[in-house]
Amino acid sequence: MNLFYNMNGVGDVLLIQLTPVRPKSIATKSAGDVTLIYDEGTDELVGLNLFNASTYVNVDTVGKVELLVETVNQIQEALHKNNVDVELDVDFSPKFVIGHVLKKEKHPNADKLNVCTVDIGSGTVQIVCGAPNVDENQKVVVAKVGAVMPSGMVIRDAELRGVPSAGMICSAKELALPDAPEEKGILVLDVNAITGEVFM
Repeated sequence: MNLFYNMNGVGDVLLIQLTPVRPKSIATKSAGDVTLIYDEGTDELVGLNLFNASTYVNVDTVGKVELLVETVNQIQEALHKNNVDVELDVDFSPKFVIGHVLKKEKHPNADKLNVCTVDIGSGTVQIVCGAPNVDENQKVVVAKVGAVMPSGMVIRDAELRGVPSAGMICSAKELALPDAPEEKGILVLDVNAITGEVFM
């Protein structure tokens, strides 16, 4: 789940993204101060808009709102007050973790892409990476599916040139780190960095 709020840009509305999947078309249903957003193709609830949000939730952020247990409880209470029968199931696990590149293979359909098998501590994921400096046995920063990058981009399950990819191996620039180099390439961490630990 991701939360976004911008009082000046959007108004007093908390935008609640329940899934990183982007539907092709949506349908909406309103109940009081809540608008429910469904994937029209699957009828899955993918998001909520909470209007008059400041009367329900303590939020003073512009942009991405930190996902806290207290905030989720306030949103759940707001749903109940508006007679919305939705129970929030929230993944509080960190979205930026240290990964260990176990295997790198050339992409079968693209010369400049590699298919990497990456241990992220909780399991392994396959990530298609275009960085020229990615290699086996590196410790790297992985943005897991559901992560929101500093640019605002949400990391989703994807398919790149026919190969599934679950997450992104990040560069210092993509992470908006100070003094990030301009040249292309992922951020390579010290070999002693602990796989699965939170990066940011």
